[in-house]
Amino acid sequence: MNLYGVLAVGIILSIIFHFIGVYAKARNIVWTMIALMWAASIGFALNEISPKGYVYISKIQGRYGDVDMQIEKAMPQITLYEMLSIKKNYDRHEPTSH
Repeated sequence: MNLYGVLAVGIILSIIFHFIGVYAKARNIVWTMIALMWAASIGFALNEISPKGYVYISKIQGRYGDVDMQIEKAMPQITLYEMLSIKKNYDRHEPTSH
């Protein structure tokens, strides 16, 4: 699933939670929960990957030009979202790698 799909699902879930909050007469609590949920998920996606991720990056680096360009663009600190994008691009070249 790409970023636009994830955002669409998040927006739809936010709207559903909003209507649940309106029905339960707890709009402020629900919107606070939605804001915290979005902040936590964005913060998680922007966290730097673990050292094991950098080891994996060094293993796949040098095999495909477009993957290398993506890695160079993401350096020096690779976020979780960038790592997933790099892995997806690499798996497109080698679908049997896991």
